[in-house]
Amino acid sequence: MKNYYSVVEFAKLAGIEASKLRYWDKAGIFKPSKRDLDSNYRYYSLAQITTVNFIATLSGLGIPLKTIAVIREKRNPEEFLRLLEKKERELDLELEKLRECSSIIHTKQEMIRYGLRIDETKISIMFRDEEWSAILWPRNKYRGADTFVEVLAAFVSHAKKHRINLSYPVGGRYDDMEAFMKAPERPDHFFTIDPTGTNVRKKGEYMVGFTRGYYGKLGDLPERMAQYANENNLQLTGPVYITYPHDESCCLEPDQYLAQVMVAVANR
Repeated sequence: MKNYYSVVEFAKLAGIEASKLRYWDKAGIFKPSKRDLDSNYRYYSLAQITTVNFIATLSGLGIPLKTIAVIREKRNPEEFLRLLEKKERELDLELEKLRECSSIIHTKQEMIRYGLRIDETKISIMFRDEEWSAILWPRNKYRGADTFVEVLAAFVSHAKKHRINLSYPVGGRYDDMEAFMKAPERPDHFFTIDPTGTNVRKKGEYMVGFTRGYYGKLGDLPERMAQYANENNLQLTGPVYITYPHDESCCLEPDQYLAQVMVAVANR
């Protein structure tokens, strides 16, 4: 064993990059044991391995070097424990955010893929075995000529108050087919397709229709769906849902948004 090691030698012993040792030296975090007066080369003693491990461990946990420099000079079990507890709280919040981001990505991917594989020209009966959860917003209040867009825009500023994440897909819910036919541009509620929600769309057969256009612009789809139900002697039950598999997330032009309207069909 040698008494002193060069930067490269000590870096290999410590299992870190030599560049880190140089950076820590310049930052005043970790100084070499001595320097050659002529060459100014850095030399480290084997005993400094423990200090390197201390710094590398905390740095690997994402603790800033400034914090490491402070705690290094006054560390004790209690102080180090407080530091770890603080970092754990930060990581818990970060993990929660990452899980939510992953959930949003998964939800949007499923919606977009679904929109790409359907035949949007047909009204049909589909068995939907997947159940999505949703957060149902408060009942909408319309004034004068308000439609889908005005009421949605008015609520957006209050979304955080209701703990609603608008990054999830947003849809509209009507109490029944009668409410949908009476005012298709005025959903009784809005909702977000959010796995943390408690409102679940049940499994079963649904009459499903599609159209393209901006929010609330359904064209003749309500009439076509009513005609289809009448021609096929369908008994419609429960709420009517409108969702947008393709929205502003993936469509540049609003008239290309893809709307899906669905309502449960009673057992035939």
